[in-house]
Amino acid sequence: MKPILTKILILVLLSSYNSYAQVLTNADSLNSKSSFNFKKKAIVPLSLISLGVLLNGSKLERQFNTFVHNDLSFEHRSTADDYMRYAPIVIMYGADILGAKAKNHWFDQTKYLFISNLVSRYTTRGLKRLTAKTRPDGSSRSFPSGHTTSAFSNASVLYNEFYESSPLLAYSGYAFATSTAIFRMSNNRHWLSDVLVGAGIGILVTELVYYFEPLKNFNPFIEYKNITLVPQIDKENYGFYFSYHF
Repeated sequence: MKPILTKILILVLLSSYNSYAQVLTNADSLNSKSSFNFKKKAIVPLSLISLGVLLNGSKLERQFNTFVHNDLSFEHRSTADDYMRYAPIVIMYGADILGAKAKNHWFDQTKYLFISNLVSRYTTRGLKRLTAKTRPDGSSRSFPSGHTTSAFSNASVLYNEFYESSPLLAYSGYAFATSTAIFRMSNNRHWLSDVLVGAGIGILVTELVYYFEPLKNFNPFIEYKNITLVPQIDKENYGFYFSYHF
């Protein structure tokens, strides 16, 4: 019984980016700024949020997490989820440095990445304080998952930047985001509803950012094609990578 439930969990989480990618592909032929296109893009994240709300605090959720934790947990807590959520960022800027064709200039990528993470992070924090849900391990502020929100925000930025020029590169971020969500549950830090809502928030906020394109015309580096300034992020440190091509 346990292996079956574990497989169902993985399929549910993987379907979040597979279905999402299919929705975007079907909408590509439409005007990217049309409200119809955005409504189609919003289907999957809103579905994830709705499903998470329905499962929140349910007996099914508790049973599901028990099986997942028993099947996938390690003898000692894994720290992979603390770093895996940043993998889409590393992939995006690595692709930029290697010359892959992206939708936007690297500064605009950074701008939208920052805004997406800022909005989704404070949305998640607000909900954590409001709901005060207890984590599976007994600690506080479980709902929704901040790690998962961050991971799917980053993955959605990567997708929006490269889905036209390199689909495989674009999709790769969702694999890391899904893995982050799975690790959050296997580490007994979050419930299924936490990661579903976190994923939905991350995707939805990022799509809103790319729809409205805030500060669209602000780019002081647009004339300097040979300069790349990339933020470096890990669990405790922040910095920048500077590249100048002669």
